[in-house]
Amino acid sequence: MLKLLKDFTKKDYLIIFIAILLIVFQVWLDLKLPDYMSEITVLVQTEGSQMSEILEQGGYMLFCAGGSLVSAIIVGYLASLLSASFSRTLMKKLFEKVENFGMEEINKFSTSSLITRTTNDVTNIQMFISMGLQMLIKAPITAVWAVLKILNKSWQWSAVTGVAVLFLLVTVSILMFLVLPRFKRVQSLIDNINGLTRENLTGLRVVRAFNAEEYQQDKFEVGNKELTGTQLFNQRAMALMSPVMYLIMNLVTLAIYVVGSHLIDATGMADKITLFGNMVVFSSYAMQVIASFLMLAVIFIMYPRASVSADRIAEVLDSRAHIKDGNINTDTTDKKGEIEFKNVSFKYPDGDEYVLKNISFTAKKGETVAIIGSTGSGKTTLINLIPRFYDVTEGEVLVDGVNVKDYSQNFLHNKLGYVPQRAVMFSGSVNYNVSYGDNGKGEIPEEKIKKAISIAQATDFVEKMPEKYESHIAQGGTNISGGQKQRLAIARAIARSPEIYIFDDSFSALDYKTDFMLRDELNKYTKDSTNIIVAQRIGTILNADKIIVLENGECVGMGTHKELLENCKVYQEIAYSQLSKEELENG
Repeated sequence: MLKLLKDFTKKDYLIIFIAILLIVFQVWLDLKLPDYMSEITVLVQTEGSQMSEILEQGGYMLFCAGGSLVSAIIVGYLASLLSASFSRTLMKKLFEKVENFGMEEINKFSTSSLITRTTNDVTNIQMFISMGLQMLIKAPITAVWAVLKILNKSWQWSAVTGVAVLFLLVTVSILMFLVLPRFKRVQSLIDNINGLTRENLTGLRVVRAFNAEEYQQDKFEVGNKELTGTQLFNQRAMALMSPVMYLIMNLVTLAIYVVGSHLIDATGMADKITLFGNMVVFSSYAMQVIASFLMLAVIFIMYPRASVSADRIAEVLDSRAHIKDGNINTDTTDKKGEIEFKNVSFKYPDGDEYVLKNISFTAKKGETVAIIGSTGSGKTTLINLIPRFYDVTEGEVLVDGVNVKDYSQNFLHNKLGYVPQRAVMFSGSVNYNVSYGDNGKGEIPEEKIKKAISIAQATDFVEKMPEKYESHIAQGGTNISGGQKQRLAIARAIARSPEIYIFDDSFSALDYKTDFMLRDELNKYTKDSTNIIVAQRIGTILNADKIIVLENGECVGMGTHKELLENCKVYQEIAYSQLSKEELENG
């Protein structure tokens, strides 16, 4: 928690300083009230007292109460301002940190957990700062000040108050011991609920298609019951705090008056009125002491959850990025658009076996290099090494003759036009989704957007949409088909006009006719760029300049379509399983 609070700015510390001054002023006013009450008590019982004197003391009491109220309102506003500002900064830092995560860090934290940490955990800290700033400062000041006020009144009354405070501390300690471990458990259970909800919503069509609604409900119910049970235990345990506090406060008041009655009975007539006034004042100050410890108890209730949330947020912020940024931000060679793999081997950070083994090839400017292989052969993993979603375990990946590790990620990514295996659409218009290729700025000219959409064979369906290029695309592209999403994703890469195009099985949802027309237009437009294509269909890669065949992470064949048909058994098996011998020979 303290580690996160170090992010307070000078302005934040100024707010805290002002709040402390106002809280001290508020406590002083609150502790003046019993003194005026004592004066009124004495005046009421003293013969010859004037009503004006009583009203004067009453006026002072009203002034103190009013001043305390105004101070409390200002402190509340300052605390809310501070906590809201801090949570905004914390959310921003979390978002920026996650944006810079590599795939290794993304896989370490689940999506649902990152959502919980950015929302629920930040809210817990915000609430703690908002309430804690007031209570954590006010409680000890009030307790110490009130104790100093009553020290010389009566050791019997002091003893009663001390026993009450001790009992209060023991009660709070027991509750904290019981509840703290479960507060830690709650946050992970919220992660689980978020994960189950997200999984159900994203897979809703499959759930309905297989009539699995009841299974999903039961699955959710298990997690929900566990979370509810843990929360109920915590809330019931904390609910004991309030009645215990009020019981202690009332018993202390009763004990003070019982002890006071015996003291008054045993004292002389002249001192009875003074002692009675002291008893009224002492009971008021005792309530202030108990109330102070009550405020601290509330803080103790809030702190464990806020502390757990702070640890979870710090875990994200302290995560070390395994992908280190290089220093090269300009072209240093004449090898524009060239990609070279030198003896590349790779295994995932948490894996024991190599996914890729000793891969070497070169893709020169203007060439189309295709990668094919059975499912799980390492095709996608191979091309993910180019934009540095992962770093190679052994060997080198060179772009334009420079190791990708030496480039700044921003400069490297600007060289690439990447179309992922699963097309990603953002909430916005068609124009927005295609112009997103301009580093998300959306400043690509409209003519270039239309040209890219035309090359991607998407003009047909875009023109038929209600608002054409300004038509709305839902988040994830749920209001368009898979083939339409793929074509818009391809248009996004084309609009970027990069040196290197990477297509990760990006034509799989297209029919053969659209696939053929798109590749034909693409070959014309990207003739001066390097194309890396991952494909499952032989028809997509027949005319590639070089085809790399992967099997269990190893390169088992490399050459043109005709060369591989003659000398690569794995390629033959894939080819003949999709097309006839005549189609392949005429391809």
